[in-house]
Amino acid sequence: VYLGAKEFSARRNAENFGLEELKKAIEYCHIRGVRVYLTLNILIKDTEMESAFNLARDAYNAGVDGIIIQDLGLARIIHEKIPDFPLHASTQLSVHSPSALPILKELGFCQVVAAREMSKKDLTALCEKAKELSMTVEVFVHGALCVSYSGNCLMSGLIGYRSGNRGRCVGSCRKPYELIDTTTG
Repeated sequence: VYLGAKEFSARRNAENFGLEELKKAIEYCHIRGVRVYLTLNILIKDTEMESAFNLARDAYNAGVDGIIIQDLGLARIIHEKIPDFPLHASTQLSVHSPSALPILKELGFCQVVAAREMSKKDLTALCEKAKELSMTVEVFVHGALCVSYSGNCLMSGLIGYRSGNRGRCVGSCRKPYELIDTTTG
């Protein structure tokens, strides 16, 4: 089960879990043999880093099986302070290339959720490199988040003044619009 907490989740407007609810959800799932992964899959501001780490630590202490992360700074801190905590690179981290995997492995990542816009050829190369590094790859092909470029969309912030990379996407790419080619006369 993938779930978000009240803070730092890309699905910020959903009814996410408080810490006590999270503990109960983890216990409920584990009794039934189901793993639980917490999504901390937004970019974290410097002023939020301590709170984000504390949430990750509390989830770890509650028995969560891993954490899905977009922010590399948060990943580094978690790996330094809780080295055995399984880290999964969020699709929002935009992993498109096998060359990113050794860096992610060094930061403590054991799994990568590939960027959704990858070709089959590129995804195959990513999977082959991951296998060499004893990492796993998850493919997330559909979801409510970004139909544009995973973790790289700026449209929501420019048009709707709310960042999709902070869990506040206004879905501007799903609204009707028209492309106008100004290069032709």
